[in-house]
Formats: sequence, C-alpha cells, structure tokens
Amino acid sequence: MGGERQHYYGKHGTPQKYDPTFKGPIYNRGCTDVICCVFLLLAIVGYVAVGIIAWTHGDPRKVIYPTDSRGEFCGQKGTKNENKPFLFYFNIVKCASPLVLLEFQCPTPQICVEKCPDRYLTYLNAHRSQDFQYYKQFCVPGFQNNKGVAEVLRDSDCPAVLTPSKPLARRCFPDIHSHKGVLMVGNETTYEDGHGSRKNITELVEGAKKANGVLEARQLAMRIFEDYTVSWYWIIIGLVIAMVLSLLFIVLLRFLAGIMIWVMIVMVILVLGYGIFHCYMEYARLRGEAGSDISLVDLGFQTDLRVYLHLRQTWMAFMIILSILEVIIILLLIFLRKRILIAIALIKEASRAVGYVMCSLLYPLVTFFLLCLCIAYWASTAIFLSTSNEAVYKIFNDTACSVAGKTCNPETFPSSNESRLCPGAHCQFAFYGGESTYHRALLGLQIFNAFMFFWLANFVLALGQVTLAGAFASYYWALNKPDDLPAFPLFSAFGRALRYHTGSLAFGSLILAIVQTIRVILEYLDQRLKAAENKFAKFLMTCLKCCFWCLEKFIRFLNRNAYIMIAIYGTNFCTSARNAFFLLMRNIIRVAVLDKVTDFLFLLGKLLIVGSVGILAFFFFTHRIRIVQDTAPPLNYYWVPILTVIIGSYLIAHGFFSVYGMCVDTLFLCFLEDLERNDGTAERPYFMSLTLKKLLNKTNKKPAES
Repeated sequence: MGGERQHYYGKHGTPQKYDPTFKGPIYNRGCTDVICCVFLLLAIVGYVAVGIIAWTHGDPRKVIYPTDSRGEFCGQKGTKNENKPFLFYFNIVKCASPLVLLEFQCPTPQICVEKCPDRYLTYLNAHRSQDFQYYKQFCVPGFQNNKGVAEVLRDSDCPAVLTPSKPLARRCFPDIHSHKGVLMVGNETTYEDGHGSRKNITELVEGAKKANGVLEARQLAMRIFEDYTVSWYWIIIGLVIAMVLSLLFIVLLRFLAGIMIWVMIVMVILVLGYGIFHCYMEYARLRGEAGSDISLVDLGFQTDLRVYLHLRQTWMAFMIILSILEVIIILLLIFLRKRILIAIALIKEASRAVGYVMCSLLYPLVTFFLLCLCIAYWASTAIFLSTSNEAVYKIFNDTACSVAGKTCNPETFPSSNESRLCPGAHCQFAFYGGESTYHRALLGLQIFNAFMFFWLANFVLALGQVTLAGAFASYYWALNKPDDLPAFPLFSAFGRALRYHTGSLAFGSLILAIVQTIRVILEYLDQRLKAAENKFAKFLMTCLKCCFWCLEKFIRFLNRNAYIMIAIYGTNFCTSARNAFFLLMRNIIRVAVLDKVTDFLFLLGKLLIVGSVGILAFFFFTHRIRIVQDTAPPLNYYWVPILTVIIGSYLIAHGFFSVYGMCVDTLFLCFLEDLERNDGTAERPYFMSLTLKKLLNKTNKKPAES
C-alpha cells in the first residue's frame, strides 16, 4: 500500500513536507522572473512610444465629423464648414455601387450643408426661379449660375433633384416611411427627375435602401438609442439596486452562510418555477388568438422583437428551457448533497475570511479602475492609429474610363490629361491612406496595440488575484484567528506582489496575451474566409479556433492556481504552476467536486440577484407595476433597458462574487496543503476550521501533559 502511494505521488509530484517554521505566506522572499519584468517595462516604453507617434499623426476628427468630397470636415469649429454640420449626397442611389465596398466612399459628390433638404425640388424647376437661392446651398461651394442646365448636371455642380431627408449620424438620408402600406419619402410618393419626367418613389426608395446598407438596421439602432435617452436614469437605478442586493447578500453570507446557501437554492428553484408558470399562462392565453400559431421559422427574423411574444411557440420554447434548467438543478442537488455540505463549510470559512479582511470587497474597484485605464489607452491609441492616414483622392466616373480609380489631385485635376480623357469624371476624396513606411506599418502597430492591451489587462487581473490570495492565505494559516492575522493583510499582499513578483505576473499574463492575440487573428482570418468555398480551410479554421479556446481556458485555470502559490510561497511562475497542478492532480476528486460545487452555488447566487432585478425591471418597463403615476417612460423596445439592467446586474454581482470565488479557491488550496503537511498531532496541528474537521473526521490532538 505504501509502494502504491509512493508511485502515485511520483506521477503527480511530491507532497509538501511538514515545516515547523511555516506559518503562512512567506515574508522573506526574493524577486522572481526578473527577465519578464524587464521585458514588460521595455514593452510599456514601446507602447508609450507607439501612443506618442499615433497621437502625433492621428486626427480623431476623422471619426467624429463626416468628410466631404474634398476631404474637409463638416461642422468643425475654426473651418469654413463650421456652420455646416451635415453631409449631403448629390445622388445617394449611387452609393449602392460596388465601389462603396472597395473604396468605402460613395461615387457621388458630397458637400457639407447647414441642414438637410426638407422639400422636393429639381434643378430644372429651380433654375432661374425664386427657389434657386434655396437650391444653391446644396450645390458645390462657390457655384455661380453661369452655365446651362445640361452643363451644370454634367459637371456635377448641383444635384439633379432634392428629396426630403433627415440627418442620421450627421449624414442626410431620405426620409423614408410607410403610409397605408405604401413606402413614401416625405409626404409624397413621386418625384420629378432632372429631365422633367415623374418617376415612382419606389425607385428612389430601393436605391436609398441600398445606399444605407440595411435601412432597417439603422432605424433599429436609432430606436434603441432613443430608448436609452429616455430610460438611462431608470437603468442606473436598476444597477444600483443590483449593487445593494449584492452587498446585502455578501453581508448576510458573512453571518448566515449555511442558511443563505439553502435559501438561495430554494429561491432559485422558486424563481425558475415561477418562470415556467408564467410561460405556461402566456402560452394558454394566446390559444385561439389570430396569428399566434405561426412558427418561428415561418416568421423569420424581425427587428421588433415584441412580435415573437405574440407567438405560442416562443413561450413554449421558454417553458422547455426553464424546465430543463429546473430538472438539472434539482438532480444536481440530490446527487451532490454530501459534497454541498463540504462546499458550504468552505463558503462559511470564506465568509469569515472576508469578514476579517472586509477591505477586500472594495478591491474590485481598484481592478476596475486599472482596467478602465488600459481600455482608454488602447481605444485612444487605436483611434489615433486608424486616423493617422492622409487624404487620398481618386478619379470617379459613371461610365467605363481607362483612368477611373487612379489617384488624383483635386486642385490640378480640371486641367490634367485625365480630365480630358474622361470628360465626365471628377476627382474626389476616396479614403485615408498613405505610401510611407509609417503608413505601411499601421497594421503591425494595431496588432501590437491589441497585444499590449491583452498583456496589461491580464497583468491587472493577475495582480488582483495574487493580492487577494495573499490576504486570504494569511487568514487560513493563522492558527489562532484573528489574533495571528497581520495588521493589514491586503496591503501587505499588494506590496509583496508588486515588489517581488511583477515578473511572474508579467510571465503568466504574457502567455495568456499571446493565446488571445492568436485567437483575434484567427477570428479575422475566419471573417476573410467566409466568402471562400474551400471547405477544408473552413474546417481547419474551426478546429484551430476550438483548440485555442480550450487552451485559453486551461491557461486561465492554471494561472489562477499558480498565482495562489506565488502569493503563499514566493516561488517563480513555472515552479508555482507546476506545484499547483500536481497538488490539484493529487486531489483530483476533491477538485472536480468541491471546487465546482462552490462555483455552482455562486452561480446560483448570481442568478438569484440577476433574476430578481430582471423580473423587477420587466414588470416596471412593461407598465405592470408603477412606483408613481406614469413612472415608466414610453419605449420603442422595452427589452432594451431590461437586457441592459440584466447584463449590468450580472457584471456587478460577478464583481462581488469574484472576491468570494478567489477566497474559496485560495482556502481550498490551503486546505489541500494542510491535509498533506499536517496530521493533527500537537506538533503538526491542522489549521482548518472546526466545521471542516468535523466533516472530514479530523481532530487536533491535545499536547500530552507532563
């Protein structure tokens, strides 16, 4: 039996031996993985240099303001277009040209205007009439009425026709709506072209649809934006409620951990049960209503998601999904009831640890602040890099032309040979680019920007994990709690992490950043290969994406446990990762059951908070409950604030529970180390709580009386 035990440990490392001097996280430690620390500092210096170069060459106005055919901004202060904030297209139908996909610019003249047109008017009718002054503001700047109608239209000095338009993202798009089933622009259904003939407005509507890409998607986005503008303060109130519930739940968990866990389990079962009942009642209510028996496949995709709530099949699908979740949770509770008792004991221990280190609940705010800095620097650098190109002008022509698509200079184009070869062509702004070394390196700089963001973001998360692990390990290895606890365990752990283990944190986060960058590149290649017909390439890409997803999950799990070992023993990253892996492998049954059961219980807590806030938001935004008269704002889609509140509530609850999760993981590894190091004798007593010792039938023997 002893030989089998020795052979088993030989396969999974050597267990920790008893050390009479070990009393928790080692304080006398040295710096680890110094080379990685140097690499991180050099990378940060390079990252700052890239940011300075990007800020020097970039121009974020190219993102904020629309650009006319000459590459000049609309609505920017200090320019001649300061009072012209909107971009007007001469012939928006031409935006449906394939050139839009190739050059990202419509092959039609575009000018900055003070406001979008609000009437139907043709150049032929406006020419030499009292409407010409109104029409002239939509012609090219500096236009003089000294040409014939044909020459003006040929040279694209003025648009052939004006149609009522509305601004969208500072661009004038036709005001398209339906009236009694008829698509209309403005209040009319026909328009007159530049030659005096009247055409059905459907032609303009179809062209406008192509020009917008997907008009319904834009309308959907605008309606969602409108919903946010009228409900944002109620969304904030909902998120505050979620934060209060999460904090209240954590406080109650500190004193009533066992009761709270069982109450939480029962509440989740009841919430799911109510969801099943509500779905059945809606399903029964729709019986016999006209159109309620249409299948989801026949209905297809609809931008107004409220349509699906009028179908019986929708509520049947919801009811089946909730029923499956209910059955799975009940079966897990039945078969894992004994393991749940041990998990509850770990959570109780974690509650006491959090109670003694209460400032740990505020540490996620530090992580959130540092992540916001990383995101802000990455986003600003990406914007400046993407806007650091120069204006490129190209020749556009409606008919076949040998020089079409070539670069040109708008100042000299009218007198150039290209203009004589293609009389109807015009030189206009196409896109931002360049031929210099810097411009050719922009793609590489963007990849470096993304890589550094992943590296720094993972470093911030790793710093938080090591800090919390060090604080909670100090609690576990204190034999007489709380007398043996250090004065400021969280600040001490934070100082040790930065002073000694910046290199180890950089090493672990670097490995994860490399995998995440590869995944981003694979996603980019997958998007490029979607139009390809090579099935083998698609299959290979799918396999690679799946493998790297699994690899990222494994590295995250290994890093988390390695950081706990770093916080306790002060070893380098590779040694800590190896020791943590072998420790978990020697206790694989406990890892597979106890650790995951606690994760499952925390998930139930998150679902309870999210479900409670989500149900409250549903009843409020659907006007089923009112705090005061007409409290809920009128909405286009009531699911917009509801989903926002649900997602935000989950993130808030996850932030609070992440502290508990790190505490449980740290105490779990310390618990496994305790079982290997000690045997309960007076010389080697167990450090675990009385509850855990009772569940495992372990006791500390009293020292023999002399």
